[in-house]
Amino acid sequence: MRFDVVTLFPEMFGVVRDLGVTGRAHAQGRWSLHAWNPRDFTHDVHRTVDDRPYGGGPGMVMMAGPLEAAVNAAQDARAALGLGRAPVALLAPVGQRYDQAGAESLAASDGIILICGRYEGVDQRFIERCVTHEISLGDFVLSGGEIAALAVIDAAVRLLPGVLNDGDSALQDSFNDTLSGLLDSPHYTRPEVYEGESVPPALLSGHHANIARWRRERSLALTAARRPELLESARAKGWLNKADERFLAELAGTYDPASDAPKRRRKSSSKPAASSPATPDASS
Repeated sequence: MRFDVVTLFPEMFGVVRDLGVTGRAHAQGRWSLHAWNPRDFTHDVHRTVDDRPYGGGPGMVMMAGPLEAAVNAAQDARAALGLGRAPVALLAPVGQRYDQAGAESLAASDGIILICGRYEGVDQRFIERCVTHEISLGDFVLSGGEIAALAVIDAAVRLLPGVLNDGDSALQDSFNDTLSGLLDSPHYTRPEVYEGESVPPALLSGHHANIARWRRERSLALTAARRPELLESARAKGWLNKADERFLAELAGTYDPASDAPKRRRKSSSKPAASSPATPDASS
């Protein structure tokens, strides 16, 4: 998997290239990172990459020419390795929200070219000519696209096979389908008692079914409190079972035990009906 990043600050990407699980995976050759500085594609002595916006206003706008030349160089480098043309994504507030599903989709691909904007924005003509996707981390503004690009890379790389020491770790992440798209449950480690606070008894029981149910209920409770829309999404997809719904109803104080009582079966007659001796009673 290959990431190409167009950025004025290539040194910022040493964080994911050299450190932590992503750094180890990079050293192992599980993914690669290539930075392209637009200043290297300028033709003036000042290596100019920005200019005043037409129509006036504060700040500067990144010029289309150096950005497009950097993207073309990245595409050519990929082609020389036998890779197809990569999607080109601009990190921008107007983009589609990046989520776990997006990270999983990216991790299953050959990679992407990420464009890190700066200043007041990027010339719209570059966007229309070169950009295929726009990505946002949320409803806030950063000084540039680099920090957002780091998050995009990290979230995808950790999902690559062999990157995490325990292959099941990613399956327990918040938003993962194995958790019905819900938030993860709380975690505990040694010591068993810390500052008078004990580990929940269920986690010490050694009873796998009880542990699984405790984690599921804590996941449901946390999601209901913090991200109720995720519960609605899971419910719409049929990912919540009867036990889940009962727990949520109890949590909300709306559970009616009578509604969950098993229906009694009527006793069948000891003698079959004379009109249809081979047919069992419809209530049995």
